[in-house]
Amino acid sequence: MIPAIELLKKRQITFNVLSYEHDGNNSNYGQEAVEKLNLNSAQVFKTLVLETSEGQLVVAITPVTQQVQLKQLAKVCGTKKVTMAEASKVQAATGYILGGVSPLAQKKRLATFIHLSAQNFNPIYVSAGKRGLEISLSPNDLASTTNAKFADF
Repeated sequence: MIPAIELLKKRQITFNVLSYEHDGNNSNYGQEAVEKLNLNSAQVFKTLVLETSEGQLVVAITPVTQQVQLKQLAKVCGTKKVTMAEASKVQAATGYILGGVSPLAQKKRLATFIHLSAQNFNPIYVSAGKRGLEISLSPNDLASTTNAKFADF
């Protein structure tokens, strides 16, 4: 079983799992989910792991249609600078591979921030922890399960 799904079941959180056949040649994972599942792109969120100037990893959950504003995220994190984390660090900290990083049930609990726009939708969609697998759930359930803060970045 997928750790993210196990966690949601254990906590008795309402969610749905959606799956599609991942195209191994497609590296735009979030947009692929939007297209193959016929979802509103504003409701589909990607999970990014970034590294602060102090070497701490943080998670940013942002719409697939947007780029993270690094300066704004750094301010939210209380640091000077954030950059995308190396794939090896992401996998070691989360237990997931790029393109299938779920914000749920990561190996290490990282500071997590959800883009404010998530509060405009119910449900939102995030990776279940495997390419081709998405979870729909309420943004508030995602925030409470990951101890995340909503922020503008």
